[in-house]
Amino acid sequence: MLRTLAAPATVSPWGVVAAAGLVSVTLIASWRLDLGLIPSISMSSIRSVTQLLVAGILLVPALRSDAPLGWSWLWCGVMVVFATGLVRRRTASLGTNRPSVILSVLAVSVPVAAGLAVVFCFGVLPLQPSTLVPMAGIILGNTLPATSVGATRFVELVRDERGQIEAMLALGFGAHASIRPQVTKAVRTALTPPIERMRMIGLVLLPGTMTGMLLAGVEPLQAVMTQMVVSFLILGGVTLTVTTVVLGCSFSAVGEGRISWSAPSDAA
Repeated sequence: MLRTLAAPATVSPWGVVAAAGLVSVTLIASWRLDLGLIPSISMSSIRSVTQLLVAGILLVPALRSDAPLGWSWLWCGVMVVFATGLVRRRTASLGTNRPSVILSVLAVSVPVAAGLAVVFCFGVLPLQPSTLVPMAGIILGNTLPATSVGATRFVELVRDERGQIEAMLALGFGAHASIRPQVTKAVRTALTPPIERMRMIGLVLLPGTMTGMLLAGVEPLQAVMTQMVVSFLILGGVTLTVTTVVLGCSFSAVGEGRISWSAPSDAA
């Protein structure tokens, strides 16, 4: 049972408007530096507001204290489906050689299942609608960006280092040995941001889970221990998903002594 020290903090609509005003700083920077990001920033801001409002409305019945837990599990299932679709889109440049649908589903669902098992089986949080959906969202929300980075980096490496891979194949190295350096670089690139983030937690950075619990009035030490668990789950989930997706790409990237698919620029 989480003990609270104070009443939960509330955010007014005017507070949201004031915070949104800071987006203008990004817009001005894009304009002055000629970054060409104004349309992307504007659409992303509008889309995030719309999606959050829709999610907030839909979550009201699902997260009520008397709501059936099945609705929360259904919501988690929907999130996994959408996350799988995003993974498939991020690896679309691999064409028919991208990871299979089954592998993509496993890459997304296994880390979520493992994380939820740790949180609820070991009593970190009580199993209820208000904890189940947010925890699944936290794990998915952190694994998807890293997976996108890993898949994109892998495609770039195979494109740029194609000659090296084919040379190793010609010298008699196995398919997986020939492409392993690119796999290693891609996974390392994807894992670097979450590892660096863990280094800054506490002294420089107060992560979202800990901040939310503190705003809700939970005792600091309880918030800290919960954040420790979440941080470890995120890193483990990111590692599982990124490694699965990148390895899935590599398994079909080479064959018959040559690279068996074309990177985007190769087809141009």
